[in-house]
Amino acid sequence: MAVERRGAAVDIVGLRKEYLSGPARVVALEDINLRVAPGEFVCLVGPSGCGKSTLLRILAGLSAQTSGTIKVEAPGWAVENAMVFQESGLFPWMSVEANVGFGLMTRGVPAGEAALRVEAALKLVGLTRFRRHYPHQLSGGMRQRSAIARAFVTDPGMLLMDEPLAALDAQNRVILQAELLRIWEQTRKTVIYVTHSIEEALLLGDRTVVMTAQPGRIKRIVDVPFPRPRNLMTLSASPEFGRLKLDIWQVLEEEVTRARRDEEK
Repeated sequence: MAVERRGAAVDIVGLRKEYLSGPARVVALEDINLRVAPGEFVCLVGPSGCGKSTLLRILAGLSAQTSGTIKVEAPGWAVENAMVFQESGLFPWMSVEANVGFGLMTRGVPAGEAALRVEAALKLVGLTRFRRHYPHQLSGGMRQRSAIARAFVTDPGMLLMDEPLAALDAQNRVILQAELLRIWEQTRKTVIYVTHSIEEALLLGDRTVVMTAQPGRIKRIVDVPFPRPRNLMTLSASPEFGRLKLDIWQVLEEEVTRARRDEEK
């Protein structure tokens, strides 16, 4: 049975981002063209400094493009996006429950409705028992699950994720990847996900967008052919997974090498 796709549709055309660095103008992004379907999980990979996070910040409204257009087809888009960073960003003086509900409070959602939505978000990420805990009482994985719940509780049209699992150890990262997929399969939100890991992009995404070294351009878009639902460990051990991972690395390797050469100049 097909799951209805309920997220935003995104259309990025000719996007360019420049900024000043001392007296020089630096081009961070150049001619970005990307269409994301409602409910699609798209992963961005590329060398450090290629503009992946900059693109996410533009989509989140935290930065402005220099030129080009972004069209997002989602009701009430200006306030209905959510971003999850590498660090959880939880307020240390608030409980998990208060952190998850903070966005609802700032938007004036009535207390009764907010309580129901927080309860549903905590259940979604498996943290109901830890609602009264504070961030320092949680593991790194639990803090990131709290951050994901905080993003989902506002029912965003699109979820923007900037290496949210990068700081975790290998075992917790595998567990959180599976957890994120479970949540996504239930909600079918549109997700744009930045990662340095080709393996993670193939485990999670519907498509992998490979970007060039600065200025960031789209070098190739790779369809991920693996059916869902996915068993991540089984999939990562398959020959097909290994071949596609190698194919993407061969596309990316030149850009990583070029980025390192540029850093040494």
